[in-house]
Amino acid sequence: MWISLKCLVLLWLINLAPPLLSHFLSPRWPRPVDGGRLFTDGRPLLGPNKTWRGVLGAVAAGTVVSVLLGWPWFVGTSAAALSMLGDMASSFLKRRLNLPSGSNVPVLDQLFEGLLPLAVLGPITNLGAVRAFGVLALFVVGAYAGSHFLKQVLLQKPFENYPRSVQPGVRLRELASCQIRSRPWPQLFHFEDVFLYRIVMDRVFRGLGIYEAGKANALNVVKRRMTVELEDLPPAFDGYTLLFLTDPHLDGLDGLLERIAALVRDEEVDLCLLGGDYRMENYGPSDEAVRRLALLVAEIRARDGILAVLGNHDCPEMVAALEGTPVRFLVNEALPVRRGKDSIWIVGLDDPHYFRCDDLASACAQVPEGAFMVVLAHSPEIADEAARIGARLYLCGHTHAGQIQIPPVGPVFTHSRSPRSLCQGLWHLGGMTGYTSSGAGVSGSPVRFNTTGEVVILTLRRHRCKP
Repeated sequence: MWISLKCLVLLWLINLAPPLLSHFLSPRWPRPVDGGRLFTDGRPLLGPNKTWRGVLGAVAAGTVVSVLLGWPWFVGTSAAALSMLGDMASSFLKRRLNLPSGSNVPVLDQLFEGLLPLAVLGPITNLGAVRAFGVLALFVVGAYAGSHFLKQVLLQKPFENYPRSVQPGVRLRELASCQIRSRPWPQLFHFEDVFLYRIVMDRVFRGLGIYEAGKANALNVVKRRMTVELEDLPPAFDGYTLLFLTDPHLDGLDGLLERIAALVRDEEVDLCLLGGDYRMENYGPSDEAVRRLALLVAEIRARDGILAVLGNHDCPEMVAALEGTPVRFLVNEALPVRRGKDSIWIVGLDDPHYFRCDDLASACAQVPEGAFMVVLAHSPEIADEAARIGARLYLCGHTHAGQIQIPPVGPVFTHSRSPRSLCQGLWHLGGMTGYTSSGAGVSGSPVRFNTTGEVVILTLRRHRCKP
């Protein structure tokens, strides 16, 4: 039984190596094994999906895994070479059947890839015919299931108008955070957060008798007014007002929606920018957060509309769910705001923290050279890149200013890879001005200590040199 399992592990890991390398190294070293040649029937010999990168990677994986399993290195090397030969035989047959490269054909895709290496593994391990057949059957089933999951789940858009580029790593995070909803599975995928916040921190705060005071602090959201002087601000935008609201986590604390709505209801601004994290948890359904956000945006009065980005707690389904509201999501997109002949460009980026789907270069490709750019991102983690490309203003949140601060140390945690100097308040980086809001809501535990939630009214002013 142990020998059969070892053979199966070796074959599966050899099979897994080419798609893993394709994901992590693409588009590097994509040279096809057949060199693009055609067979006598005019069809490709193997097709572009069979690359030397995949073959060599599989052989290397087989060699290493063989040693780790306690076999001589040449056992894994030979098994991997024969497995790749079988894989190429399958591709050759599929091209003759006029099936496209990359198509998933049960059994045919896996049969030769598992059968040929057993010619080496069988005699060396004394598997015997019956156990070898069992290993082959399990390999075929497992390899097909893995291929189906990769191609039909991780490399397919989950719904129409999916706003992100499809990447296996991103889709895995989305599955854990958005698609898996039935208890207890979401909590198992996010056990660290559930344990830290729901079990440890909440009980600590209750035990110290400060939990209710922390909740009251969290509901004490303020309206903060700031004036920001910016060089090169187009003259028509001198005095332009922005309502910047981020990290409301609206479904996490009763009474918070009403408090924020009261702060924005009587405020008329030119443009509203929403910085992400509309949901409290980073797993499970987002329906209640979407419902409350729709109620909130109905209270916002912004002449040029409401632009928003997604945060690390947000699901891409929120974009479609909020269609019909005044909210316009920017997912690695740029949009101009015009005043006569002058304009500023709002560059909205996808989450750079957890999903890591930000694509500043793609978003900025839409912006005319020399245009005045305001970058809206969930976190400060790509501020350096934004400063290098010439952004003048960078607005973000995510850190909650630590949410819990200990004077004079400051934030206990910032949950950000950014320098602490960028994790709260106003800052400057090169020629770019940035503001990291403490956010309107709370994350994890619904408490604040030594920090204050905020909605921010920013007035843009054209920088004037003093005489």
